[in-house]
Amino acid sequence: MTDFDSPSLDPDNKIQQPRLWRGDGWTASVIKNEDDDGWAVAMIKDAEPEPALVGPWTMGRDKKNPKPLDGPAFSTLVKTAKEFVRRHEQQLHATLHQSIAVTSRGARVTVSLDIVPDEDNPYAVLTAQDEAGEQLAQVRVAPAFKLNRASATAWADGNFPKPGTANN
Repeated sequence: MTDFDSPSLDPDNKIQQPRLWRGDGWTASVIKNEDDDGWAVAMIKDAEPEPALVGPWTMGRDKKNPKPLDGPAFSTLVKTAKEFVRRHEQQLHATLHQSIAVTSRGARVTVSLDIVPDEDNPYAVLTAQDEAGEQLAQVRVAPAFKLNRASATAWADGNFPKPGTANN
């Protein structure tokens, strides 16, 4: 029997223990806070290797041990962890996918920068579209390319040369 076959590690198996709860695609684990004498709770999404969220956990009445997990606390933790993950994904998307609309030669042009965070060879794609959504140009650029109103306008005004090259 492999570790994954163990009922305690099966993500479909609900667990409701004082320091470990599993359900709704999440596991809450109350752990000793390494930085002080308190406790923390780690929220781990099923099939993920690392916690999505780690936060402080309340001490119990004896002021030594953690307060036990319960249904309402677990539900609140799941909601908080989902919201944290959602905000992180939105921030990552905003960082990797930028878009700006500019006016060039009397026409409205939308310039987009899509970063591909490949571990070995990261790059970005700069794309221009007209108001109808037709692609006007697309070039591969460095992932550090700075898309702003000035760079987008200059690219469009220059008839979409590959950045860093002269327009012939």
